[in-house]
Amino acid sequence: MKAVHFGAGNIGRGFVGLLLHEGGYELVFSDVAGALVDAINATDSYTVHEAGPGGVDRVVTGYRAVNSAENPDAVADQVATADVVTCAVGPTVLRFIAPAIAAGLARRDPALPKLQIMACENAIGATDQLRAEIEKLDPAAADRAVFANTAVDRIVPAQPEGSGVDVTVEPYYEWAIESGPFGEDLPNIPGAHFVDDLAPFIERKLFTVNTGHAATAYFGAQAGIERISDALASPSIAARVSAALEETSAMLSAVHGLDPDELAAYRAKILDRFRNPELVDTVQRVGRQPLRKLSRHERFIGPASQAAEHGLSTSALVAAIAATVAFDDPADEQSVELQRMLRSDDADTLTATVTGLEPEHPLFGAVHDVFAARQQELRTL
Repeated sequence: MKAVHFGAGNIGRGFVGLLLHEGGYELVFSDVAGALVDAINATDSYTVHEAGPGGVDRVVTGYRAVNSAENPDAVADQVATADVVTCAVGPTVLRFIAPAIAAGLARRDPALPKLQIMACENAIGATDQLRAEIEKLDPAAADRAVFANTAVDRIVPAQPEGSGVDVTVEPYYEWAIESGPFGEDLPNIPGAHFVDDLAPFIERKLFTVNTGHAATAYFGAQAGIERISDALASPSIAARVSAALEETSAMLSAVHGLDPDELAAYRAKILDRFRNPELVDTVQRVGRQPLRKLSRHERFIGPASQAAEHGLSTSALVAAIAATVAFDDPADEQSVELQRMLRSDDADTLTATVTGLEPEHPLFGAVHDVFAARQQELRTL
């Protein structure tokens, strides 16, 4: 069995690639970073270090890497004979990996079983997005694959200097995959679980883990704190993050019928993970790309808009949105752009363009006030 994984970064090696290896797949990484591809090919094994209680070291072997920028044909050839294709590249990059996958599907022997494709991204319906990009290029080729959405969860912090291709991760992980597209032919991925309805798992994860992680980062940045674990050691910040997650849980219960007690236990587990002092993670890393994180279906506007539509409280989530709008990191391109927009656009335009909310939406007014207040603050600086 062979798996091709697009994105040989820390999540690719420390989470997706690890589980594919443990499922018995020959592993081919595809990446555009030449130095990383060379570093992977210079080794015959790498170690995934699990930092924290119960963590162990896991060794990955039987892999190689291909530079998709320099040799897209070689990547397509690998896709053509693979059993599984996965990716962890970021939702905005899906359209750039679609051509290699489409080319590989076009070359695929029709006698082979359909290629199993799963996008492992922090986004709702990421595999559907990837499929749409492939269908734009070659609808017939897309018919030679099955596409399954997934929900993935593992904290992979910035890596220590000199770690090479080894990866440090937290011990906890979750990989939920919708089972329907596969029929009886499920991919062999130890530790993954297959579900009939993925939507509750995706939103529970995105609107608890990602919302909580980002809220911790933005509240921590406001307080001048550097590390995520240190931010949650602040009772004030912990209370504000907990309040935001209570609002997302209320929404998840209302929309998906999830059990409130189970959601409370899930929230507590998530916050304990963020407090792990052995995961050295910074508010700058977690808080990067605030414009993406303020978009319509992302970790703040997504749950807050649904909560508002159901007449539920959104005040704690709006406070987290305000902290996001205030995030000012000169090293982050989106942060710089957001601060520029705050100085040039009016609050109505900002709310519509950044968040995608319609003026008549019940959340629009509260978010509009956040942008207006930040603009007033900037005028006084």
